[in-house]
Amino acid sequence: MSRTLQLAEQLISRPSVTPDDAGCQAILAARLAPLGFQCETIVSGPDHFRVTNLWAKFKGFGDPAHAGQGSSATDSIAKAPRTLVFAGHTDVVPTGPLEQWTSPPFSPSHRDGVLYGRGAADMKTSIAAMVVAVEEFLAAHPQPNLSIAFLITSDEEGPSVDGTAVVVQQLKARGEVLDYCIVGEPTSVDQLGDMIKNGRRGTLSGKLTVKGVQGHIAYPHLANNPIHRFAPALAELVATEWDKGNQFFPATSWQVSNVHGGTGASNIIPGELVVDFNFRFSTESTADSLKTRLEAILQKHQLDYALKWTLGGQAFLTTPGELVQAVSESIKAETGLVTELSTTGGTSDGRFIASICPQLIEFGPINASIHKIDEHVLVSALDPLKNIYKGVMERLAAL
Repeated sequence: MSRTLQLAEQLISRPSVTPDDAGCQAILAARLAPLGFQCETIVSGPDHFRVTNLWAKFKGFGDPAHAGQGSSATDSIAKAPRTLVFAGHTDVVPTGPLEQWTSPPFSPSHRDGVLYGRGAADMKTSIAAMVVAVEEFLAAHPQPNLSIAFLITSDEEGPSVDGTAVVVQQLKARGEVLDYCIVGEPTSVDQLGDMIKNGRRGTLSGKLTVKGVQGHIAYPHLANNPIHRFAPALAELVATEWDKGNQFFPATSWQVSNVHGGTGASNIIPGELVVDFNFRFSTESTADSLKTRLEAILQKHQLDYALKWTLGGQAFLTTPGELVQAVSESIKAETGLVTELSTTGGTSDGRFIASICPQLIEFGPINASIHKIDEHVLVSALDPLKNIYKGVMERLAAL
């Protein structure tokens, strides 16, 4: 059995429904520690939602022993290679109705060359491929011109409050320097390697309460209908061009997801209207600029309102450079494909890591079955995925 497949099955066998890591990270640490990684477990969150994070870094770099004969510790640190971080999550979404699964979701099974199990595509096979790729890379290059680290969380599928975001804040406080990051999200569409994500749109949500005066519907002059008051502002918000996007991002969009008003009775003018909305924004806008523009429209229409904002993540973008080139070349060498750069889709933990890492991409297996019943991945794709990750390290180490 392929070592990548063996580790993937070992991880899938753990019922790590968010935020429970179910021992997955201990398995990873047991593989990484003998290679020379310093493995640190960072636990965060309240008792009812404890999140486990693993930060593991190859500990040889910065050690005078790696600097060569006669070099000082200062020289060694100054010449320390750049750092590549492999990032991902061991938590998975709930299984859904067990009776609808063809085979138990946490008992990896094979049918017609396909590996089935919760987390098979999102994203335990990516993590397995990363670990085996590092094992093979360090076996061939015991002292490479590349520092390697892993950032693994059990809170990506959950609130994403006590996972990667917490680790990033700790790394920032320590002054850790990260140069490159590959997040193992399932990004491929039809074939392994046909798409990588070099950025993601930001997400900004708002809960708007438009205040009015409740009254009898037969006496509108004694009331103030917040639905009527908001309607002209809504029309302007829908018609507003927030930005035009750019070569990597579509234009920023504003969408209403929920509207609540009224008591349920047909003869009462409501006293307030509650509107939930969301921006998915490009790097041409910022959260602050969007807030300012939206509130200016509300004020223009003289609304009496309250507004609560929730920033789910800033937009980020990695323009073509060393990392994009290394990943693209490695994909082409292994699959023959010319990969497509994309910023489509929802959010990922890349939004946190991008704040301390200038070059970040997401790349992993085909995403068609993620979060579905009978989640799966092609067995034939596992070792090519591992080879691509290994090829990226080789190319970056050669810079």
